[in-house]
Amino acid sequence: MKEKKFEFNYTVYESIEELPDEQQWLLNEAREVTEQAYAPYSKFQVGAVAKMANGEIIAGSNQENASFPVGLCAERVLLASISSVFPKIPIETIAISYKSEHQKSDHPISPCGICRQSLQEFESRVDHPVQLILGGMTGPVYVIDSASRLLPLAFTSEELR
Repeated sequence: MKEKKFEFNYTVYESIEELPDEQQWLLNEAREVTEQAYAPYSKFQVGAVAKMANGEIIAGSNQENASFPVGLCAERVLLASISSVFPKIPIETIAISYKSEHQKSDHPISPCGICRQSLQEFESRVDHPVQLILGGMTGPVYVIDSASRLLPLAFTSEELR
């Protein structure tokens, strides 16, 4: 038997003010995009904003549905838009923020499992890491150098060949 260990490093900033200017701007945009979310059931609004390698900025927000499995997370709305408009252009950075009527938005949240898989697939498809900036409306901010770090032992297209 052999035991293995998985770990990764990420940067924790105490607040948005510690981020470089461009990252501050992107996270503030994600905070604003939460207003575009359609979340009448969960009251949990998520905004995601991407800076593309070509300089374009694209935004997405979660879109719920009374038939819950039909809803889409902000990250997948964002990736679908990007894949439709700029299918071969890498994403440099995605900032993700949220607000909720049920809890304080004072700490980072991480993408769900389906979104992690979708982000990993996008990185693989364009052969470029996607930096993530995760933060609430206040509080600490996490910066992760590659979205794939959130999905160790990922199921990838390699398994389908």
